[in-house]
Amino acid sequence: MNENITEWTGYAAMAILMISFLMKDIKKLRIINTIACLLFVIYGYMLNSYPVIISNAFISLVNLYYLFVKKS
Repeated sequence: MNENITEWTGYAAMAILMISFLMKDIKKLRIINTIACLLFVIYGYMLNSYPVIISNAFISLVNLYYLFVKKS
């Protein structure tokens, strides 16, 4: 059961990430991409994979920076 949840978390993150790249509005792209990255962080934690956790946490922080600190 646990492996199934892990796998579906990865699929959900992947699907949301792909949807984010279909957005024309950069703000919507960043919001949806951040959600996908946070799901990938959870997925990486479930797999105990630090490269997945670190890279997606970093991308989430970059997105949040551009959404809230450096507004265009």
